[in-house]
Amino acid sequence: MKAIPLAALKVKSGFWHDRMETNRKSTIPAIQKQVKHRPHSKTMEAMAYSLLNHPDARMARELERGVDALEKQRAESSVPLGCPPKEKLAQRMSNLRDSHALYQIGHWMEAAVAHHEATGEARFLKMASLTGDYLCRTFGRGKRKRRGYPGHQEVELALVRLYEATGTKKYLDLAEYFLDERARKPHLFDKEAKARGEKPSEWRYWPYTYNQSHAPVREQDQVVGHAVRAMYMYCGMTDVAELTGDKELMKACRKLWKNLVQRRMHVTGGIGPAEKNEGFTYDYDLPSEGAYLETCAAIGLVLWAHRMLNAHEDGQYADVMERALYNGTICGVSLDGTGFFYENPLAVYPGFNGRATFEDPDYHYRRKKWFTCACCPPNIARLIAQFPRFIYSAKDRSLFVNLYADSTVTTGIGNQQVTVAQKTDYPWDGRVKLTVTPEKAATWTLALRIPGWCRKVSAKVNGRSINLATCSKKGYARIKREWKKGDKVELVLAMLAERVYANPSSRDTGGRVTLQRGPLVYCLESADNGPRLNHLFLPGNAKLTTSRDRSIPGNPVVITARGKRRSLEGWGNALYSTSQSGTTPATIKAVPYFMWANREPGEML
Repeated sequence: MKAIPLAALKVKSGFWHDRMETNRKSTIPAIQKQVKHRPHSKTMEAMAYSLLNHPDARMARELERGVDALEKQRAESSVPLGCPPKEKLAQRMSNLRDSHALYQIGHWMEAAVAHHEATGEARFLKMASLTGDYLCRTFGRGKRKRRGYPGHQEVELALVRLYEATGTKKYLDLAEYFLDERARKPHLFDKEAKARGEKPSEWRYWPYTYNQSHAPVREQDQVVGHAVRAMYMYCGMTDVAELTGDKELMKACRKLWKNLVQRRMHVTGGIGPAEKNEGFTYDYDLPSEGAYLETCAAIGLVLWAHRMLNAHEDGQYADVMERALYNGTICGVSLDGTGFFYENPLAVYPGFNGRATFEDPDYHYRRKKWFTCACCPPNIARLIAQFPRFIYSAKDRSLFVNLYADSTVTTGIGNQQVTVAQKTDYPWDGRVKLTVTPEKAATWTLALRIPGWCRKVSAKVNGRSINLATCSKKGYARIKREWKKGDKVELVLAMLAERVYANPSSRDTGGRVTLQRGPLVYCLESADNGPRLNHLFLPGNAKLTTSRDRSIPGNPVVITARGKRRSLEGWGNALYSTSQSGTTPATIKAVPYFMWANREPGEML
């Protein structure tokens, strides 16, 4: 399957349109203000993607001013795009383990490709190509080249994007080299450290699992270390494997994927529970309070899942992509678009921050306007701006609908252009209507994803029911027929509130339940349920009721149930007792997790 260019996709209304508009009107301007309107790679990438869905003269001028500034800067300094001044460049390139030089170059390359995609202009892309040429001259196995690979991965996937935009194969070859060179003996980072007079083992992030350089990439089968670095590396591995036909490399990607989704992913699609390494620990380590779950890591998971989906044509990857999109990523930005989470724990309590460290009794974990290390705000901005690219994929004579959102796509299917328009109130409602408009009547396949969370589904074409059991494969209902102008498809995905339990091997979630409806994971806030959320019980036979609550910002569908609350009656000043607490009836009200912390501060669970 192939991703469809953003220019062929439009989101004009509905859930994601609202988020994209908030992103355009509030989030991107708020980030620009923080960076003082200086050129900023991920922000410029977000602006370019945003312009593809919604023309905005002010934003277009800001984007071009940024490119003008980069051209001037390059003319004055003569250093590659995204590189520091020459006197600092050599120093950073001599310590690739700790330097973010290649990481920063990668993000500038991605911004340049996005600018080219949005405007058709080549000047930014040309600067990125000159930088790609510099990297190709500098690194490799040939004469007068040096060994190297990034301590913080990102440039690998960026080089692939530059190759796809320019057709220059040496960029793809260099991405492959960076992957193959990783962890090759003698270890590059050991050599660098010794040259600086350091002992490699005295590095504070030792061992090299931190940056996934502990073993050759083809031999890795566990997701380890810094979660963002891991996701970006896996994106690069999947890209290179797909474009070069490297089956061994793709096999490694599948092993890593299996380990992640079966043992190391939170129910929200958040990943990387530990603060110490901003990443992974061990199998089934799924804490709630104190979980790190960096926003950038969930974004990296979306990007990797999208690549694995297109490489394998399998709905399991779309299921994870959707879970992370609706839960683990957009929780990182407030509903008004101006506040951000770096970490996204699954439980918080006043007096403690997201890492369960005591601060003061009046402290509340809230979104912030900015961070010292502000990677997450522009990253969520560029993700939301490019959301339409995740909705559809194409292959030969097939169009795949991966996600459901009010949108239109126009793309080549067979030997003609086909337009498909979606109308839906997803994720609040599971009914989807699609209108098919080909240039001429022709036989091809419309593949509709059946989400893994869906227990009951039905579909009609022009009012006539179709048997999905006979045409479903790998999570998609593949409807092959002669499609004509004006054909209509109705899909109904039963969207029930239900209980979700974690594997018993997770020591943090034993005896716990979470609530989910459709793609959305839910949480409790003290704003609805009062204090001491851990005192609440949800009986196994309690009925789960859903309704639209227009008193809450965003007008979400909420889940309510009759539960119980532990009673403090009779305890007095006693700290322990030989008798259990009594209980009193309580109404439990749950809201979508991504919407939490948009009202008065308090607990979340």
